Amino acid sequence: MASTAIVIGAGFSGMSAATSLAQQGYDVTVLEKHEQPGGRARKFEAQGYTFDMGPSWYWMPDVFESYFARFGRKVSDFYQLDRLDPSYFVYWGKGNYSPIPANLSDYKKLFDSFDPGSGDRLQKFLDEAAYKYDVGINRLVYKPGRSLLEFADKELISGVFRLDVFKSLSAHARKVTTHPQLIQLLEFPVLFLGARPEKTPALYSLMNYADIVLGTWFPKGGMYEIVKAMHQVAVEQGVRFEFSTPVDRLEIEAGSIKKVHAGGKAFTADVIVSSADYHHTEMKLLPEKYRSYSEKYWDSRVMAPSSLLYYLGVNKKLSNLAHHNLFFDQAFDQHAHEIYTDPAWPTDPLFYVSITTKTDPSGAPEGCENVFLLIPVAAGLIDTEEVKEEYFNKIMDRLENHTGEQIRPYIDFKRSYAYRDFVNDYGAFKGNAYGLANTLMQTAILKPSCKSKKVKNLFYTGQLTVPGPGVPPSLISGQVVAKEVEKLFPLS
Repeated sequence: MASTAIVIGAGFSGMSAATSLAQQGYDVTVLEKHEQPGGRARKFEAQGYTFDMGPSWYWMPDVFESYFARFGRKVSDFYQLDRLDPSYFVYWGKGNYSPIPANLSDYKKLFDSFDPGSGDRLQKFLDEAAYKYDVGINRLVYKPGRSLLEFADKELISGVFRLDVFKSLSAHARKVTTHPQLIQLLEFPVLFLGARPEKTPALYSLMNYADIVLGTWFPKGGMYEIVKAMHQVAVEQGVRFEFSTPVDRLEIEAGSIKKVHAGGKAFTADVIVSSADYHHTEMKLLPEKYRSYSEKYWDSRVMAPSSLLYYLGVNKKLSNLAHHNLFFDQAFDQHAHEIYTDPAWPTDPLFYVSITTKTDPSGAPEGCENVFLLIPVAAGLIDTEEVKEEYFNKIMDRLENHTGEQIRPYIDFKRSYAYRDFVNDYGAFKGNAYGLANTLMQTAILKPSCKSKKVKNLFYTGQLTVPGPGVPPSLISGQVVAKEVEKLFPLS
């Protein structure tokens, strides 16, 4: 029997878990290391510029609507949501870029312009992806992944071959086209899932459905508007937040957490949910005998990429760039090899540029742009100032060359963020940015469990457990673990 709960961390999964538990009737306190909610989705302001620190893509709008509907609210109660058109630009080389249209008919015409006839094949691919999205996002990801019996569902079993879990996304995409640029368009959504497309189950073509059919959106004011909305709903449900309160130690007695030591105080509760980095919770907060997984286990996990990030304030307006921009002007295979197969600082990395001021000028002083640069890199690469400066100049050379305009002379604010920052700020295992790779062998029951195997009242939520990395999965992860708490520790 239980009535009180502590949630460690106020990121997306932590706030989702806390709000869901409070709605279920628990007395909930959230302990957060930083001075604001959001976790990896925090924001910062400098010299008149406002930057979202982490997630920048708003996909799967239905998941957000479903989340707020649980609490009798809707997205429009909190922020204005606009669909981007074009969804993004893809740069293939100097002056050679494709605006990716939001309209499906126009998207198919784009495919046909590269590879005649591929538009019709793309439609069939998306029809199959729609089924995967419906089953994957509306059913599979809400399962806690604690037993194979969860999947003993007649409809799931009968549809397993339609889900393409035993076929690679790479092979599946090549049923649509073999044109190299179109293949990149179909494969890029899984880049941050953490494995090469040939190692990623074709089930994840559901990401193509999210991209092409459901679209790319932007909350006016930036991604932090989602954090503010979730925090408000949590408070409305009665959740209490203790900010600037880092958890130092979990005290165990009789196989359960007796006290949570944080910020110089000791907190008690019947149930503890950690949305902090799973590895950090196990290896830094728990005594060794109460850890579910060994260091050897963690070292054997396949990690999704980390990121090398730059936040720039530019005191002029930029041409030939959209809100989202993908630079596919170098070989994907080489970069993927240096992320997943032979981890190393990449030779010629692909990279991504976000300029939210293309959509919402409020993020910068008048006539200026806020620019976010991201290079996917292997987890565990220790950064230095020299390395960060080297890669900044590498991608700025290409960015300026491809767009045909100078940017560096107009930069009046610059901040980088990399491995050491992820470790220091989030306790991130190997400095990861996106959690575990979504390979077949790290899916559902093969992920670290959302329930501790050795501590009776300890649960986990977030990107290192079910269902996996990304903002929508994090919202779902919190709801899933709240249900597990309710089952195992019902209210007294």
